[in-house]
Amino acid sequence: MGKKKAASAIYQLKISLRGARPPIWRRVQVPSDITLGDLHQVIQLAMGWYNCHLHEFEVQGQSYGQPMPEYDWDVRDERKTKLNKVVSGEKFKFSYVYDMGDSWEHQILVEKILEPDSDTRYPVCIKGKRACPPEDCGGIWGYGNFLEAIGDPNHPDHGDMVEWIGDEFDPEWFDLEAINRSLQPLR
Repeated sequence: MGKKKAASAIYQLKISLRGARPPIWRRVQVPSDITLGDLHQVIQLAMGWYNCHLHEFEVQGQSYGQPMPEYDWDVRDERKTKLNKVVSGEKFKFSYVYDMGDSWEHQILVEKILEPDSDTRYPVCIKGKRACPPEDCGGIWGYGNFLEAIGDPNHPDHGDMVEWIGDEFDPEWFDLEAINRSLQPLR
């Protein structure tokens, strides 16, 4: 009879978009032995990004991402690095940058280390606030300008921004159920 694999601890992470006022964040729970590559996918889905730009994690001065020797990008392979090998415990912080042009910086805080719940499939998002900014809007500063333009019909860029994004962008929107549906393929 084979040994049953012990269940991994669960890390509760708060992922916050740096510089966003009011704050934009997600609280997710992931297995402690998830790779950074898989955590990248969780962040993309939980935040609402489209996963069409480069990214990297920075943990205690070391960069992790998808190595690209042809571009001389010196990062450790995120697909071979497990979260519990780079995180020292609760209250540990590290960063994740998405889209090197717009430079969306995220702070990741390990809030809690939990026992797994046998009724829960991980990863799971348990809470969050506000909509993800639109991709390619110019980073956190461009997002502020974007919100100003779409919120003021008299703003000189209002028409262009509304045409670019459509009429339905709500910066306060957050749909926990939709995020968890998007995370289902990772479970």
